Amino acid sequence: MSPRKTYILKLYVAGNTPNSMRALKTLRNILETEFRGVYALKVIDVLKNPQLAEEDKILATPTLAKILPPPVRRIIGDLSDRERVLIGLDLLFEELNDEAYDLEDGLYDGPDPDN
Repeated sequence: MSPRKTYILKLYVAGNTPNSMRALKTLRNILETEFRGVYALKVIDVLKNPQLAEEDKILATPTLAKILPPPVRRIIGDLSDRERVLIGLDLLFEELNDEAYDLEDGLYDGPDPDN
């Protein structure tokens, strides 16, 4: 398995709305389960810091922005679709690749791409 990357994330919320709180709770669960300490998360309340939302061109909340590793990705909504969040953060894609390829001997162990 390849070495773990460090993820830099920003979650933009608008106060303590149910959607904002659900997004934060879901994200923390995903981060603690899947990222195990290789992340930094900054929660930005756009009601308290509208200039940060404007600078980052945030038009809706909640919005999760993955800053690092590149490319920058954004996920809008309450993050309740765990698979969508993992794909958006590039974690699920890497796990699928790690499962499909035996990295030690380079053998492909996935479905036949010709079928």
